[in-house]
Formats: sequence, structure tokens, C-alpha cells
Amino acid sequence: MATNDPNTTRASSRLPISDVKLAQCFLAVDDHDKALAFYRDVLGMEVRGDVGFEGMRWVTVGSPLQPDVEIVLEPPAADPDISPADRETIATLLAKGVLRGVNFTTTDCDALYARVEASGADVLQEPTDQPYGVRDCAFRDPAGNMLRFMQRRGESDAG
Repeated sequence: MATNDPNTTRASSRLPISDVKLAQCFLAVDDHDKALAFYRDVLGMEVRGDVGFEGMRWVTVGSPLQPDVEIVLEPPAADPDISPADRETIATLLAKGVLRGVNFTTTDCDALYARVEASGADVLQEPTDQPYGVRDCAFRDPAGNMLRFMQRRGESDAG
């Protein structure tokens, strides 16, 4: 018997989640040196690449714990195929804080918060227990990108 339930059709056509993994994310930065100092010196990321081409610069960083995941720090609207009108739209969205942000996991949200706050980063949210089972906090990096750090409640370095 055929069913018209859209959830049944959608579920059967989905890939298993294990087949989908984050490889890269791109963050717009205006000052690569400030952003690099933050990601490298405050968050402990390793620098994996620093490439310049035709007046543009792309810096790739990543966590030593996740060698296959990269964060690319690039100038806003760095793609040369973007039209001038699209560049203006992107700049407007970035100025409003849209299109920028990345979530990280941690095993000690409070210690990480203290370290990042001490660096002078703009605090968006102090460590807070959320109803969905995580403790999280949020900052803006030197370029204004939102960074959220999440710890599953009950998970710590000791446990």
C-alpha cells in the first residue's frame, strides 16, 4: 500500500549521517594577522596554510585533534567570480553579523571561557546551561565572527 506521508519519503532518501562530515568552513576576516593571532594563540589552533594570490590572502587553521577539519580565514567576498552587486550584499550581511559563525565543542566550557575572555575577545554569552543538555558560551573573534563553545553537560576532562 502506497503512502503519501512526506516524512517517509524524505527519511528513506537521506544519507546516513556517518557519510556527511565537516571538511571546511570559511570565516570572513578583515585583518588576517589579528584573526590568526586569536585562533593560533588563544584557541591553540595550528596554522595549516597561508596563501596569497592577486592581493587576496587565505589562512587555514585547525585543531590538532581534528586534522581533517579546516577553518579558512578569508577576506569578505574573496571569490573572484562574485559580482560587485553581490559583494555589496555580502558586505551588508556580514556587517549585520549574518553569514559568520562557527560552533566548537569543548570538555571544559568554563575554563575555555576564562581563557578567551582574558584575551579581550568580545563576550556575547557567559557560560550558560541550556535546556537541550549543553553548557555553552559565545564570543566574537577579532573580525566579528561569532564563536560558540558547547560542552555536553556531565562531560568533562575528568569524566
